[in-house]
Amino acid sequence: MSETKKFLYVNRKAPYGTIYALESLEVVLIGAAFEQDVALAFIDDGVYQLTQGQDTTGIGVKNFSPTYKALGDFDVNKIYIEKESLEARGLTLDDLMPLKYEDEDDDWAEKDSIHVVSSEELSEIMDQSDVVLSF
Repeated sequence: MSETKKFLYVNRKAPYGTIYALESLEVVLIGAAFEQDVALAFIDDGVYQLTQGQDTTGIGVKNFSPTYKALGDFDVNKIYIEKESLEARGLTLDDLMPLKYEDEDDDWAEKDSIHVVSSEELSEIMDQSDVVLSF
């Protein structure tokens, strides 16, 4: 039996205006449904994908941001936010959606999926991944 590869999906784009954010989310959910070891990273304007209170009525597109809350149900609980990207945009962890998962190894305790990491730490995470896909 082959070893499971680690997939890291890197999100760099704002949530709307291009198809990248939605496409990334769809690919992540498909991979997770097939039990891939999936992690997400949000850098640059990609950090806006996880901000709370998104309202797309003014631009006439569907708000897909609530779908991120389903990631924990697909065992996607490694979500990395680059600290420097947050700070450069005047954002903090409190500005992001509270994404959680239930840890079956800890009596189903609810835990945070989001991990704020430095660019150096994110570089190490990328190096440890078998496949890195950038959106």
